[in-house]
Amino acid sequence: LLEERLAHIATPMTLSVIGCVVNGPGEAEQTDIGFTGGGAGSGMVYLAGLSDHKIRNENIVDHLVELVEEKAREIEAAREEEKRADGEATL
Repeated sequence: LLEERLAHIATPMTLSVIGCVVNGPGEAEQTDIGFTGGGAGSGMVYLAGLSDHKIRNENIVDHLVELVEEKAREIEAAREEEKRADGEATL
């Protein structure tokens, strides 16, 4: 379900979804967006490798889609700004 919901995203980024509270945090710390499950009905969301907030398991797919779409917009905006700055530097 998550892969289908994110199929429209072409922007390179790292995403981890791991149900293990032992190995999950280590993996999530190396990603742009991460989720570790295994808690009592909730899991931890990691942003830029840092634990950020908890979310209930039943909301995680919608929440991850929102986070990935937002991150893709941020990355694309930064790319456009970099292109603009490079163009101005060559003038």
